[in-house]
This record gives sequence, structure tokens and C-alpha cells, in this order.
Amino acid sequence: MAASAAVEQVHPWGCITAVSAPCSLSAVMDEQLAGKLQKEEEKACHTQQETENDVLEVVNEGDTSDDALVAQLLQLEFDREHDRYLKVQERHANGNSKVIISLANYRSVHPALGEDDDDDEWEVEEVEVKSVPKPPVVGSKRGRRRHKPGTPTKHDPEVCGRRNVERIESFPPNFPAGDVTSPQDDFRLPNHVYTVLKQHSIKEERQSQRIHEKKEHSTQSMSLDPNTRLILFKLVNSGMLSGVNGCISTGKEASVFHAVGGSSDEMDIPSECAIKVFKTTLNEFKTRDKYVKGDHRFKGKFQRENPRKMIRMWAEKEARNLLRMEKAGISCPRLVRRREHLIVMSFIGEDQQPAPQLKVANLKEHDLSEAYHQCVHLMKQMYEECKLVHADLSEYNLLWYRGILYVIDVSQAVDPSHPSALEFLLRDCGNIVKFFRMQGVEDVMTIHELFNHVTGLEMEIGREEALLCQARLFNRKLARIEQQREMPVYDDDNEEC
Repeated sequence: MAASAAVEQVHPWGCITAVSAPCSLSAVMDEQLAGKLQKEEEKACHTQQETENDVLEVVNEGDTSDDALVAQLLQLEFDREHDRYLKVQERHANGNSKVIISLANYRSVHPALGEDDDDDEWEVEEVEVKSVPKPPVVGSKRGRRRHKPGTPTKHDPEVCGRRNVERIESFPPNFPAGDVTSPQDDFRLPNHVYTVLKQHSIKEERQSQRIHEKKEHSTQSMSLDPNTRLILFKLVNSGMLSGVNGCISTGKEASVFHAVGGSSDEMDIPSECAIKVFKTTLNEFKTRDKYVKGDHRFKGKFQRENPRKMIRMWAEKEARNLLRMEKAGISCPRLVRRREHLIVMSFIGEDQQPAPQLKVANLKEHDLSEAYHQCVHLMKQMYEECKLVHADLSEYNLLWYRGILYVIDVSQAVDPSHPSALEFLLRDCGNIVKFFRMQGVEDVMTIHELFNHVTGLEMEIGREEALLCQARLFNRKLARIEQQREMPVYDDDNEEC
């Protein structure tokens, strides 16, 4: 059987390879055909050998006229470089590990052609990782490291003591640590003592920061924030005050300072003045809206959402109440001037010594009786002539000076038309009766008798709860009557204070 004609196939690099057509089994067994195939194989091997020799000649002679040979040469070099790079990556990734990662599947050059490659031609800097020998461990079976006896460690008491002394230097500058870091004294501080000192220093630093922030943004115990100091400086520069002295009294709502009076063409300023500064901290004023809401003089002005305005309104309320009482001839401090949350008034006392409170005055029996009668007359005069109810009258808000009883702290005083005015008055009567009875004053009226005496009403005498219910009913009737007619206007309601 004659062999079919050979089919020519073009090689990618330009070499032409003859491929024989398939033949039958009988043709394969033909001796003539077998000899022909053997000759073709020998010829192909001879051709491949000549091609390799030509490549070597091109390399040696530097002839680049044949593009196909140059392309084969470049591709071979690129493949070898890629394989060398893969070998370096293998060594870097494996290291001394027992599990080896192989990249043989990604190599391009046949292993037969890559055996003669010299890895020294591809120079790659590799970092040699030297294994540091671990010190011998003398320990227990649980894995803890136990040092030999006599070896100093970080837990050694002497080492820790000296280190703790050095760490004290990192505490805040204002921490009173003393001279513990002196090189002359070998001072050592135990760990538990150092821990307590460190926690205490952190706590003190945070506390000082909070106090500093309060001093800058709100009045502290002495009510002198930057805004208040500016107002005092203006009063001194205007000549109304000659100087401001120390604090003579402080309370929950305000602080009182002593000042030396100056001169003014508008009014007569006393030689000694008292400056009442309402604190701008809002804790005590959040529950004081009940004294302002029902007062017709401040109707429409009350704004609980604006605390600064509320504090100024509180100072204005006391100034207006002082004007009413002064015009009625009641013994009280005389108003000089009001600026925002500051009130300047006359000083009750002498030589910077304020008059004592009735609670601590230590009066004799005759003076106590006189003080009681003055107090009863003062309450009735406030209710009838000033149209005011103190709402916080007690032995702490009454001063005894040269045989005269003075009433102070009238910022919460309300008008009788207030919805809770009679309730406040009943509470004042209870405080006064209780104090003078404890002092042993004779002929002290009961709470009901004093209430009827001050108001001029004829409430039924009975239990205090019953009298309180009657006062509430009377307040409701009075509120309905006042709604039908206009509120009375006093001279001080429109007067600037």
C-alpha cells in the first residue's frame, strides 16, 4: 500500500515539519515502509541537531540576520530567568520548614535543557535567618520558667522598688511626692504603695481639671466667675464702690461680699455696702420656678429654657421686693443698684462685721420677746402694706442689730395674688411659732392665730391640714376674682431697679 502524501505543517518559529498521513496496519508491517520511516526519523534528528548548532554559532559569532533563531534564543533565556526566579521563591518560602512548596508546574524550560544552568549567574540577596539558641530553661513541668537561685529578675523587690521611685517623677507637677528621688537616699517603693499613689494622682488631676472648668464657666463657692469680676470692676471704676472686700456669707443660692461705698451724684451711697451675687450654677434654681410663675409682675417673662435669664429675673425680683419694703418703712437692707445677677445694698452691721442671725444672736428674755413682737408686726406689715409674703421666713433670714429686727433674703417673696401665697404664709407662721416657743417666749400665738392675725381672715381653727385645705380653697376663689379684674399696679412695678 502506497504511503499517502505528506501534509506540511508550519512551526510557530518558522521550521517546516513533515507529518505523515495515517496508514493502515498492513502498511505498517510492510518492510519497505518501515525502512522509509526510519530514514525520515534520522533525517529529522539530523535537522534538529543542525538547528541547535546554528543557534550556538549565532551566539558565538553574534550573527543576528536570522530573526527566527534570535527569537528562539531570547525566549530560551527568558524562560531560564523565570525558572531561576521560581527557585529563589521556593527557597525563600520553604526556609527550614519540613513542608516544602514546589513551583515546578510553573516552569517554562524543559528539565533536560535546564540541568546545566548555573544558579550563580542569578544573584539574589537573601537574608539569612540565624536561629538564636534559646537559653536552657530550668523550670517545672507546667512550662513556667524558673531562674536559678540568686539570679535578679524584674520581680525582684529591690529592682522594683528603685524603678517605682524613678516612675514617681512622671507624676503631675502639683503632686506632693516629696524628695524621694534624692540620690543620697537609697529609697525603695513597694509595688502596692506605688499603685495607690498612681491612682490617687490620676484622681486628683481629674478633680483639679473639673474644678478649673467650673471656675471658668460658672461661679464656684465664692460666685466670682470672669463675668462677675468684670461687673465688679465696672462698679469700682464708675466710683459707686471704692473697693470690694472678702466674702462674709455664702449659701446655696448666692454669696454676699463686703464693699466700701463710693460717691455718686444720683443717690446717697452708704459707707459700707453688701454685694449679693447670685450663683450662676443652676442646680438650686431649677425648682424655684414656682415662686416666679404665679407672680403677675413677671408674667410672660419666665423662660425656664434660658437659665441665665432666669437668674437675672431672680435678682430683679429681690430688687423689686426690697423697693416695696423700703417704701413701706420695713426694716430691711436699702437697695443701691442692680447689675444683671448682682445686687448692691446697704450693709447691716459695722466695721465689716455683719449683724448676727436671730438663730445665733443669743438674746436675753426681754430681747427675745421684743424680737417676737417685731416679727409679728413685720409679717402683718408686709402682707397688708407691701402686698408680699416672704415665703421663706425663719430665724435664718432675720438679723438682730441694735435692738431692731431686719428681714433679708426676699428674692422668693410673692404677691398675695400668687396661687400658693397662703400656703407659703402658713409655712412661715409655723417656722416663727416653732422657733420662739423653743426659746421659751411666753404668749406666743398658735399657727392658726398668727395666720388669721396676719391675713385678717377668719379661718376655722383646727388641725393644720384642715387650715391648709381652707387656704387652698381661698386661693382658688381669689384667683378667679383676680381674673375678672385687672391686677393692681404698684409704683415699683414699672420702676427700673
